[in-house]
Amino acid sequence: MKQNKVVVENVNTPGRTTRVTAEKYTAMHQAYLQVLPTVPPGATHAQLLDLVKPHLPEALFPGGKTSGWWMKTVQLDLEAKQQVVRTPGRPLRWHRA
Repeated sequence: MKQNKVVVENVNTPGRTTRVTAEKYTAMHQAYLQVLPTVPPGATHAQLLDLVKPHLPEALFPGGKTSGWWMKTVQLDLEAKQQVVRTPGRPLRWHRA
């Protein structure tokens, strides 16, 4: 059975794209946008990961497995598409554009 794929970008390597599983990407994308703050300073990676896990389908992310990788993939893609802003300074934080 062939899986549907979606093309994602990476803000750290402009012009380079990768194909990933559409079902997992879409589930994480929806969950990520649900919890992502709309105003600065935003939330850290660890905070976002804790917030996003309850919104993920257990069938795709059993026990939250691989959710960190998928969240980072979505975050980098949305940053490349200028839908997410990385706040300067440490710790790194993100919010909607």
